[in-house]
Amino acid sequence: MNDLGALHHSTPPGAADPVKALLHRHRDLCEQAVDPLEIAAGLEAHGITDRTAARFRHRDVFSLAEELYARVSRDDAAPGPAPATTTPRTGAARTVLLLPGLPGALCAASAVALRLTHGEARVYTAAAGVFAVTLALHAALRRGPLSARTEIPAHSSAASWTCWLIAYTLLGDGLLRAAVTGGPDGLPDGTAAGDWPLTVAPVVALALSCAPAAWTAHVLAARVRRRLESSRGLEDFAASVRPLLIALFTLYLGAVAVLVTATSALFDEPLALPSTLALGGLLFLARLLTIHGFTHAPKVILTLTAAAQLTALATLFTARLPGCDALATPLQTLTTYWSPAALPTLTCGAASLLLLIHTTRKLPQASTHIPPEPPR
Repeated sequence: MNDLGALHHSTPPGAADPVKALLHRHRDLCEQAVDPLEIAAGLEAHGITDRTAARFRHRDVFSLAEELYARVSRDDAAPGPAPATTTPRTGAARTVLLLPGLPGALCAASAVALRLTHGEARVYTAAAGVFAVTLALHAALRRGPLSARTEIPAHSSAASWTCWLIAYTLLGDGLLRAAVTGGPDGLPDGTAAGDWPLTVAPVVALALSCAPAAWTAHVLAARVRRRLESSRGLEDFAASVRPLLIALFTLYLGAVAVLVTATSALFDEPLALPSTLALGGLLFLARLLTIHGFTHAPKVILTLTAAAQLTALATLFTARLPGCDALATPLQTLTTYWSPAALPTLTCGAASLLLLIHTTRKLPQASTHIPPEPPR
C-alpha cells in the first residue's frame, strides 16, 4: 500500500482538514524542503498525483505543496542572502566547457601519435593514451554536468561492458571481417591496413562527444528547473519535458554525426555513421539516466548489448568445429548483405531505442530533478 492509501485508511471519513493529516505524515519532507517544488516532487515520489490531489481540495500537486510549505513551522531563522555567485558560475562554466573536452583532446592526440609511431614505441604510445583518456574520462564523469548523484564504482559491471563496447568499436569490425574470411592470422598491429585493422575515427568522435553531452545535460537541468517553477501540475510538467528530452537527444546525435564525419576524414577511414550514432546514443542515454539515479536499466541494457556482440563473434569461431557450420550462417549473411558494421548498429540501435523509451518515462517525473539533501 502506498502513502496515499495508508493516509486514506488512517484519516477518518469527513475529516475537516485532510491537508493537516498529510502534513503530519510528511512533516520531515515539508520541514526540510527549501521551496514548494521539493515538496511537490516528494509527494509525487510517494504516489500522490494531480488527480489524487483533489481529495485534499486542491487542483494539482503543486498547489497542494504550496499550502504544505506555507503551513509548516520553521524554527530556524530564514537563510540570509546567498553569497555572490560570480565565482561559482565562472567555475561551473569552466567545468562545463573544459573538463568534458579533455577526453576527446587526449584521445585525438593519442590516435595521431599512434599513426606516427612504429614497433615497440607504438605499444607504449597506445598504453599511455588509454591511461590518459581513462583518467580524463573519470574526471569528467565525477565533476560537472555528467556527474552522478550517487557514487558509481569504477569496477561496476556497467563500466566493464562499456569498455567492451568501446573496444569493439575500435577492433570489432576488423575482427569480424577477418573471421568471416577464415582469419585473423595474427594480433592487431595498431594500423588500419593490417590483417586485424584498427578503426580509430569512431572512438575519437565518441570521446570528443563528451563535450556536447555535458552541454546537453547542463541545458536539460537548467530548462527542467525553469519548467518546474512555471508548471501548474505534474502532467503538465511531464508533457513539457518529453519534447525537450527528445530535442536534446537529437541535438547530441547531430553533434556525434558531425564529429565522426570530421574524424573519418582526418584519419582517412570509411565513414561508420550508423554504428557510431547507435553507440553514442546508447552511452549518452545510459549516462543521462545514471546522472539522475536510475542505474539499473543502463546496467542491464549495456550488459545485454555487449553479451549479444560477444555471442555473435563466438558463433563464428564455434562454427569452425566439426558439424557446427550452421552457427555462422546468420552473421555471415548479415555481413554479406550489409557490412561488419551491421552487428554493432543493430545491437546498439535496439538498445538505444529501449533506453530512449525508458528515459522518456523516468526523467519527466518531477521528483527526478530535485537534488538530494546534502549530508549533515
